[in-house]
Amino acid sequence: MVEVERVENLANSGIKSIPKEYIRPKEELESINDVFQEEKKEDGPQVPTIDLQNIESEDETIREQCIEELKKAAMDWGVMHLINHGVPVDLMERVKKAGEEFFGLPVEEKEKYANDQATGKIQGYGSKLANNASGQLEWEDYFFHLVYPEDKRDLSLWPKTPSDYVEATSEYAKYLRLLATKVFKALSVGLGLEPDRLEKEVGGLEELLLQMKINYYPKCPQPELALGVEAHTDVSALTFILHNMVPGLQLFYEGKWVIAKCVPDSIVMHIGDTLEILSNGKFKSILHRGLVNKEKVRISWAVFCEPPKDKIVLKPLPEMVSAETPAKFPPRTFAQHIEHKLFRRNEQEELVPETKD
Repeated sequence: MVEVERVENLANSGIKSIPKEYIRPKEELESINDVFQEEKKEDGPQVPTIDLQNIESEDETIREQCIEELKKAAMDWGVMHLINHGVPVDLMERVKKAGEEFFGLPVEEKEKYANDQATGKIQGYGSKLANNASGQLEWEDYFFHLVYPEDKRDLSLWPKTPSDYVEATSEYAKYLRLLATKVFKALSVGLGLEPDRLEKEVGGLEELLLQMKINYYPKCPQPELALGVEAHTDVSALTFILHNMVPGLQLFYEGKWVIAKCVPDSIVMHIGDTLEILSNGKFKSILHRGLVNKEKVRISWAVFCEPPKDKIVLKPLPEMVSAETPAKFPPRTFAQHIEHKLFRRNEQEELVPETKD
């Protein structure tokens, strides 16, 4: 098993400067600013907040207006704060408390749950391995595991401490699954499709997987040089995110990095590549990244709603393709799409000549 340096250990070691493998390339550094200053900015574009209260209203006009707002945010931004989403706020707080308590354990306790990416054991406690040409690392540790459907979970990998972790997380996953159905229905209708169409296309109740990744970003002595998570788009259909109200999420919108403000009791939702492909680019899978800071630990709980790896071929739906709007994406399984993204990223990195110190 590969010995992995935990970022938490590094952060707690009293270092004043971060190791070089955490320092971002020069072209990225120009756009990394103080996250607290960025969050205070009132000018410029703001991530939309969508109120889902009326998404299933009996009143057709009210319902259609809610669907229209959701569709517009999905097409323009591909990310939004959801409020009145139907997930009990006290349950969200329990999930956050359980995750915080797990990450509050000594590192050696958490190591009992360590994953081993080299052998394909991806669930568990981990830190990013240097799997790219530049050897670049991210300033985060994480805990990753499948949370839904229940019959596909491996509870032996779930933290035993704190005692509420399994119950709170299981309950939360059920609510998110219901929320995903509501969103898929609304987005299907927004595209002029049958209400159950998108959900069917991503695997339906039996096959859609919900994978949770708790991201733990320790305080960083040089936040202007590092990233918690490097710029990427999500491969999922939808991603739902909770956080501990410490800002850090940044979106690349209209050529600029925009910080997402913290909205109490909201869930952040991303449209992922899967829906971008099915909609033939009408819905947007937005490039985003995570900033870190000196003063506060940031924790986020991301749940990725993913189609099965090999059972479904993802491609633009026939209704989304015409002579004027030809298919923008070739047919691929979900597994092939992930491979393609990794291959393309590594190819791009190989094109950049390595500079010697």
